[in-house]
Amino acid sequence: MTRPGFFVDAWDPAYGASFEASVAGPAAPSSAQVDPDVELPAADWRALGPRAGVRAPQVVLLVDGVRRIDASVWTAEADGVSYPGVAASYAAGVVRCDLGRGAAELAGARVARGLFTASPSAEEVVAGTVRYPVHRVGGSGELSKLPAAVQGPLTALEVEVSNAARTDDDLLVVDGPLRARRQLPRTLGYVKTQHSQYLDARLAAVVTGLAPGQRCPVFRLGTAWGGWSWYLRLPVGRGAPWAGIVRVECSPELDPAEAIGLADLSLVTLPRFASTPYKDPRAPQNLIPIAGLERRLRSLLGDARLLHRALSTAARRPAPAPPR
Repeated sequence: MTRPGFFVDAWDPAYGASFEASVAGPAAPSSAQVDPDVELPAADWRALGPRAGVRAPQVVLLVDGVRRIDASVWTAEADGVSYPGVAASYAAGVVRCDLGRGAAELAGARVARGLFTASPSAEEVVAGTVRYPVHRVGGSGELSKLPAAVQGPLTALEVEVSNAARTDDDLLVVDGPLRARRQLPRTLGYVKTQHSQYLDARLAAVVTGLAPGQRCPVFRLGTAWGGWSWYLRLPVGRGAPWAGIVRVECSPELDPAEAIGLADLSLVTLPRFASTPYKDPRAPQNLIPIAGLERRLRSLLGDARLLHRALSTAARRPAPAPPR
């Protein structure tokens, strides 16, 4: 007999949890201002199913990026000060899903690398045939904060490959929050891990009560990166209250009717890409095309051990003599 109130998250523990819990409840409460009265008044919130007449688009593009720290480095400045840095590889790609043909293919991928440091004297590092251009970061350049500096160039790379693959009638799904990609048309941000609790307990109960293939009403987040947002539940067996729940968002520059239209479109599109537990340790949230794209992109980054060895060799080379 199943213990009442006891659930096991379907995700492999190595990937954390699908909903990041805190001692205060199911997630850390967010300080963001929320307007729930966008699609329905808060008092009338309820689970919403697919709207009659809404059909999935013919073409869906799913974009994702990966990053890897190839080595931690230090610079020795002329004044005796040292600065930490990271040599990073990152890649972005797009999968084109033709729903009419039932086919998916890689529509584009790019790899880039960089040396991220606050050092004023750092120069491009050449490790064998691989180059790591300098990306100067601001502030003190603490080593623990340097990996986050890779996100900006990675996002820019995702935008580049997305724009190159787009057509006039597709739907673009970005793995993660939109952030700097809010200007892209017909684009959804797909957030599969819920770190913050944006809704009060009564509205959150509507979300946890969703059946597979249902969504909550659209609401607006008043954060710096905020916009229109909604939760939906992907196909999933009985499990924890937040099992199979993802948060979807679209540009705040859209009007409410356009945001609601995209919410309806997401409900008839995203569930068909949901993964299954026996194939993916992050099922169902880690969409099948995204999982395949992640594997492909990681392979494009190259062998981490060889790159680390090449970087170590480059570091042992004597610095070029200053010009006379």
